[in-house]
Amino acid sequence: MKNIKIKFLLPLFAMVAMVIGLFSSCDNDDSASGGSGGAPSITSVAKAVEGDLVPTKVGDPKNYYIISGTGLSTVKKIYFNDFDTYFNPVLVTDTEIFVLIDEKTPYANASNKLKIVTGRGTILYDFVVAPPTPKFGSYNPINASEGEVVTVYGDYFLNPVIKVGTEDVPVISSTLTEIKFKMPANAKDKYVTVTNISGSTVSKAAIGSAIYDDVSYYGLTFPSWNNHTYPVDGTAAQGLVYIKSKMAAWGSLQGDWSWFDQLSSYGGIRVTIKAAVPGAVKFVFNGDWNDATAPVLNVTTEWKTFDIPWSALSSSDRVQNITFQNMTKNADGDGIENTFSIDDIGLFLK
Repeated sequence: MKNIKIKFLLPLFAMVAMVIGLFSSCDNDDSASGGSGGAPSITSVAKAVEGDLVPTKVGDPKNYYIISGTGLSTVKKIYFNDFDTYFNPVLVTDTEIFVLIDEKTPYANASNKLKIVTGRGTILYDFVVAPPTPKFGSYNPINASEGEVVTVYGDYFLNPVIKVGTEDVPVISSTLTEIKFKMPANAKDKYVTVTNISGSTVSKAAIGSAIYDDVSYYGLTFPSWNNHTYPVDGTAAQGLVYIKSKMAAWGSLQGDWSWFDQLSSYGGIRVTIKAAVPGAVKFVFNGDWNDATAPVLNVTTEWKTFDIPWSALSSSDRVQNITFQNMTKNADGDGIENTFSIDDIGLFLK
């Protein structure tokens, strides 16, 4: 990894060296004739990339920028949104500063100013530090009907824009980690998109595709005799609530029987699972315990989503029952107890 990083950084630093060297040469010529003794100024800020430098008023954290101006050689401090930003004095001339915007730089409720403190005075320059691209964690309820309020969970939701499919949807309220909007009409099988100044992120699950999303749909529930629980502890993979079941060796979490056959737009079943210890769980579909080719899902201690196509199942005309069987074994091949967390049971589009 170190070699890869160096490979990509070398052209950048070569370019910077050329830029700094060029301007240092100009500075030396200027100093010979008196130099720049007036008040400092910033004329532009540009992302440090190969090719022509393009001035910008918006910067991305963890990227290098070249600040151009005059009277910069006596710089003492650099602040983006009042965040004290490290700079290398070697990469400073009277007309250029090469600096990295720190990833910890605040972007919400910020001054939107670049401030440079020099021995000749302080400069303020309009400059926005953009948040990262939105992180779309989940939304709930997935099966919301028209007019129902939906909550999107994630991060970096600064001045967010919401789309359902291609339709812009008004935002009711938002924080950096949550957005609320009302589901529009004709939303089934469409995706939710969140956009901020830096880019867009699309939901993994389509609207109307949930079988379990904090609650069960279509009667496909898990009877209480399974002795499972529904934790609400902030760690759900989707929404707020997930299913937790301690299973003995070869034990199972058995679903209730129902019938759902509106499957024409779907390619199979999705489910997100993690376990107390790495193990395996057999996906028993529609009560077919004798299916020798039934999927066995290898799970870890972190949430992992599985898309199971109809071709991996013994039937595909309806969802009638879903059951999970513990197949975890020890080093000797003996079955052992394991605790599984299960969430986001649903259908994925073709």
